[in-house]
Amino acid sequence: MNRANFEQLNFAVIGCGLIGRKRTLALAQVSGAALLHACDLDATRAADLAKLVPGCAASTDFKAVLADARVNAVVVSTLNAALAPIALAAVQAGRHVIVEKPGALNAAQLRTIREAARMTGARVRFGYNHRYHPALLKARELVDSGVMGPMMFLRARYGHGGRKGYDREWRANPALSGGGELIDQGVHLIDLAGWFLGDFTKVEGHASTLFWDMKVDDNAFLSLRTTAGQTAWLHASCTEWKNMFSLELYGRDAKLSIEGLGGSYGPEKLTFYKMLPQMGPPETTVFEFPGADDSWAVETRAFVEDIRLNREPSPGLNEAIRTLEIVEIIYCASGYPVSKAGL
Repeated sequence: MNRANFEQLNFAVIGCGLIGRKRTLALAQVSGAALLHACDLDATRAADLAKLVPGCAASTDFKAVLADARVNAVVVSTLNAALAPIALAAVQAGRHVIVEKPGALNAAQLRTIREAARMTGARVRFGYNHRYHPALLKARELVDSGVMGPMMFLRARYGHGGRKGYDREWRANPALSGGGELIDQGVHLIDLAGWFLGDFTKVEGHASTLFWDMKVDDNAFLSLRTTAGQTAWLHASCTEWKNMFSLELYGRDAKLSIEGLGGSYGPEKLTFYKMLPQMGPPETTVFEFPGADDSWAVETRAFVEDIRLNREPSPGLNEAIRTLEIVEIIYCASGYPVSKAGL
């Protein structure tokens, strides 16, 4: 498969909630991508999303959508429990898929999808859009340039304060969510940590329910280490009260500090601290990113390129499986049940 095979990619969005809407708006910014179907169990929600795109049809039957031979690629943006079954059906139908994080209720479901993708050649990308925020992309550029020197460790915090009734929403139901804050926002931190440091061979930590009246975790604390001894120290929380995102990367020669994601998480900013030969106060450079969040469009363009170049997406199935394996280790160590749902 190469560029010449595709003049246009025809998409279907399955799951027309908040994230499905973000994906639809992102597709509108991507050259050569068209949306043919908006699908949701809620017919009104599907119809409302379809109205955003001329010629887009609303549906409540994802199987009928996948049967449309014009569809090349599918966005799956449902509740967690439906992500893997729909993604598997799409892959088995030979459709390329971008599926929202965490992609499944457990790693076993993703292994099943990986086997199916090997059979059909479908490309599967996971919606870890934080990699595509401008501050994170700039951090990746700086790390890759070598100015950081050898990487030593990182620490990251990510959290929100919930809202009244949060502990009665679907995210608090393990049958629908697969877990709490760790599998919700924590997976973003695990993904970013692996992106910068590599594979983690030692996983320690615990999850807790400290405030909310629910059967899933509201806080998770992780210490992840690579074979080279690099450490990622992570905390995900939905008792943060004020939404926040913080990621600090430490090399032998410099430090990077990322704060905010825009919107309620505060302005997005990257600070580069360059160690001087004499040490002491570092040379400091600040990069600010006041624009709107375009990470969804940038990520969607990367997915389109995955398909056109027939390249393995990153993050793809292997990264997503490892992320959920880490989640399962922490849940098992903390006494939370791990979903056994299969496909």
